[in-house]
Amino acid sequence: MSLCHYVTMSPLVQFLRHVSFPPDPYLLPTALKSCPALPLTRALHAAAVAAGVALDPFVSSSLLHTYLRFGATADARAVLDGMPQKTVVGWSALVAAHAACGDAEGAWRLLEEMRRGTAGGSGGVEPNAITWNGLVSGFNRSGCARDAVVALVRMHGEGVLRPDATGVSSALSAIGDLGTEAVAVGEQLHGYTVKSGCRLGFVVTALIDMYGKCGRADEIIRVFNESCHMDVATCNALITGLSRNAQVSEALSLFREFLAQGVELDVVSWTSIVACCVQNGKDLEAVELFREMQAQGIEPNSVTIPCVLPAFANVAALMHGRSAHCFALRKGFLHDVYVCSALVDMYAKCGRVRNAKRIFDAMPSRNVVSWNAMIGGYAMHGEAKNAVRLFDSMLMCKQKPNMVTFICVLQACSQAGLTEEGRRYFKEMQHEHGISPRIEHYACMVTLLGRAGKLDEAYDLITDMPFEPDGSIWGSLLGSCRVHGNVDLAEVAAEKLFHLEPDNAGNYVLLSNIYASKKMWGGVNRIREMMKDMGLKKEMGCSWIEIKNKVHMLLAGDDSHPMMTAITDKLKQLNIEMRRLGFAPSTYFVLHDVEEQEKDDILAVHSEKLAVALGLISTSPGTPLRVIKNLRICDDCHEAMKFISCFEGREISVRDTNRFHHFRDGKCSCGDYW
Repeated sequence: MSLCHYVTMSPLVQFLRHVSFPPDPYLLPTALKSCPALPLTRALHAAAVAAGVALDPFVSSSLLHTYLRFGATADARAVLDGMPQKTVVGWSALVAAHAACGDAEGAWRLLEEMRRGTAGGSGGVEPNAITWNGLVSGFNRSGCARDAVVALVRMHGEGVLRPDATGVSSALSAIGDLGTEAVAVGEQLHGYTVKSGCRLGFVVTALIDMYGKCGRADEIIRVFNESCHMDVATCNALITGLSRNAQVSEALSLFREFLAQGVELDVVSWTSIVACCVQNGKDLEAVELFREMQAQGIEPNSVTIPCVLPAFANVAALMHGRSAHCFALRKGFLHDVYVCSALVDMYAKCGRVRNAKRIFDAMPSRNVVSWNAMIGGYAMHGEAKNAVRLFDSMLMCKQKPNMVTFICVLQACSQAGLTEEGRRYFKEMQHEHGISPRIEHYACMVTLLGRAGKLDEAYDLITDMPFEPDGSIWGSLLGSCRVHGNVDLAEVAAEKLFHLEPDNAGNYVLLSNIYASKKMWGGVNRIREMMKDMGLKKEMGCSWIEIKNKVHMLLAGDDSHPMMTAITDKLKQLNIEMRRLGFAPSTYFVLHDVEEQEKDDILAVHSEKLAVALGLISTSPGTPLRVIKNLRICDDCHEAMKFISCFEGREISVRDTNRFHHFRDGKCSCGDYW
């Protein structure tokens, strides 16, 4: 559409004609400042040209800035080129605009043109502090972190300019995005802020954020302690920075201090501390903080919900997860792909894969995270055929799989013993989808082959890997050696693990269990002595069960639970009935060479049995029980759960580190292939 058309059609231009005097250099800048749209800006530009005032410094400057406000950099450049005298303000605005839209090449080119001047035009103009700060801030906003840091370094190197508070905070943000490679520049900028007294609240916040992203937890605390600012933004940056560096205890302590001191924390603060707990394995604390947040009158948002849902999933807090689902439904969050993906993951990990599928099917849009959550949910429940079918649907929907997708598919094949299918997907991942296998994919393949009894093939795969195998690879092989009783290969894998993970007690225990299954008590004693000399102890078994909207945590061999007497009585009753009906405990995989009765006593207090016993005495007959365990379920507990599900008429779901086991009528969903 031509400028003449805008001149004719614009209501503002019609008004200017009606009042019988042309637009002047005082009226047009005011009109441009309040201009609501780009077409009207162009109409006003045309009117200025028609009135002969377009080259007036005030009018041309207003036109340039108005065009930039609407992102019309080409129009703005045309205005600048037409100016008889190009000012540093006009050049700086145009340079900053190109930087802000991510056109780094264009921004640097304009900076050079600014200095040397344009052919046939006025002479060059030296950039000032506004120019450089605009470059740094623009690059930072558009994600060009490296260019932002380069601009800062060049600015400093010229020796005549100093960044202002806005430039400093933008530069610190960019340095944080680059991480440890740019931390030295961040330290110099920190020194500059101290010397110049540039310690405004948002600069302190930017310093804390930068050090957090660069892995400098000690500097986070030091900057905070030296600052006199304690606004909500600074507190949020501190919590987030500590979380990034796994300083969860310190973050929790400071968060409590902020509350006690009356700092008005907002939804971002609460979401940050919840996320901190979830990311660092403090799931119960995250659940309690989420409840406390609501009690304080802070309403969760669409970011809080996907942050807290993993905590509910990790401790099987299904009722809490359902409440969060209902809240998201009431607030209209279910259009958010991240909220829905987190709900899919939560329901699957809480043993409700059908609920997960309903959420997945109802999603208005899906991304690769959504597909991965559902495929991974099927894999976790041993539903390999559904996982493979969904993967095929994913490809039909033109959704490109990523490395996580293939981890989920390979895990599904491994859980169900689909060896040939797993081999095929491993090849397709590389040849059809261009995804190079990573350690996680090789670990899945080693598990797949090992569980199928193809231990030599699994070992050959390890030796042919293009990079050094890590603990997950050798751990997968060692676990398969336990299943098939291969002592020789187990010793090879264990020696590698002892070198890679000398402080991981689980590897020593697993080899000891393999020796014990073969009644090689000399090997068992040797491993026990090694662990004793190194001060290693077997990881404590821990299980969680949700009863009446409260999550209970039970530890193996721990009698601190207030209902432990009743739990113990229930277990004794079950043991009596189990023995009466011919059930014999499996004692092969107990670490110690002790009498059979003592072995029975050790097995009787495994955490999943304690959790199930608590569920049996605390819920109505027929109520399903869901238990989450931090370790792999042992053979004895697996057999015991099958018996209890039949004897008590209950469906019992146990999620261990590998998968879900759904026990019903004396059978397990895994078909004893686990």
